[in-house]
Amino acid sequence: MKRIGIIGVGHVGSTVAHTLIERHIADELYLFDKNTNLVESECFDLWAGQIGTHKTTRLLIGTSEVLSELDILVFSVGDIAVLNGQGSRFDELDFTKKATEEWAPIIRSSGFHGILLTITNPCDVITRYLQELTGLPKNRIFGTGTSLDTARFKHAVGTVLAIEPDSVDGLVLGEHGDTQFIAWHSTFVGYQPILNQITPEQQEQIEALTFSLGGKTFAGKGYTSYGIANQAAQIIEAILTDSHRVFPLSVYSEAATMYIGHAAKIGAQGIEESFPPSLSTTEQKKWAASIKWIQTMYEAI
Repeated sequence: MKRIGIIGVGHVGSTVAHTLIERHIADELYLFDKNTNLVESECFDLWAGQIGTHKTTRLLIGTSEVLSELDILVFSVGDIAVLNGQGSRFDELDFTKKATEEWAPIIRSSGFHGILLTITNPCDVITRYLQELTGLPKNRIFGTGTSLDTARFKHAVGTVLAIEPDSVDGLVLGEHGDTQFIAWHSTFVGYQPILNQITPEQQEQIEALTFSLGGKTFAGKGYTSYGIANQAAQIIEAILTDSHRVFPLSVYSEAATMYIGHAAKIGAQGIEESFPPSLSTTEQKKWAASIKWIQTMYEAI
C-alpha cells in the first residue's frame, strides 16, 4: 500500500495529486490544506476524474493522525501571487516561512518517519528550515530543487539543436531561483561535450530560453504547475520503486553546509548518495554566489 500526503493543494499541489493519480503511483492520497473548502472540493473533483479509468486511487482529507502512516509527504504550500510577475524567491519567504512554522510542529508531533519532499519556495531555504524544525534526518527530507530548471534546460537544448530533450545529459545547479546556473562543462549530447558542438551564439540562445521559460509561463497563466508536478511525480515514483535514480535536487551539501541544488541518487530510504559538482573556474564563482544568496535568505528567517 503506497500512501502519499500533500500539504497545500493550490495550483501545484492539486496538479501533483492529479499526476500521481493519472500515473497510478499512489494507492492512497491524503490532501492537507488550511482551506477546508478547497481540499474537500479537490477531493471531489479528483475522485470524479477517475471514473472509467478502471483503477482508483483512494482520496481522503488528511488529518494529523494519519501522518505517521504515510510513506511520502509532499510540502507544497505557497502563494506565487506575491511575486506579481517580478521579484525573486526572497519575496515569497515571508509567506512560506510562516507556513513552515505552522506545519512543522504538526509533522514533528505526529511521529511522521517517511520521506518529505519539499516544493515550497524558496525551495533550498524552506527545505533546510523544515528539516531543522521537524528534526527529520537530512537524507529523508529534500527539495525538488533544480529538477524543473534542468528540465527547462533540456527543452531549450532540444529546441536549439533539434533533438529529443531526454537525449541531453546535463543539469542546472545552485539555487532554484535567480542565482542558478547551467553546468556547461558537465553537459553532453551524444556522449560528447556540448561545448564542442555549439557556437557561442547557440550557447547564449540556450541560456536565454532556459531562464525565460518560467517567467513566460507565469506571465501567461499566473503560475506554473505541470512541469513541477511532472518532476515531483518522477521523484516520488523513484522513491517508491527504490530505483536508485539520479536527479538534480535540493539536498544537503556537507561542503556548503546547506541545502542546494546538485545531483543526488534516491531510493526507498531517501538520499542514498550526493554528488558534489565538478566545476570550471567560472562555474565555481557562480556556485559560491548561489551559496551566498541562499545563506542570505536563510539568515532573513
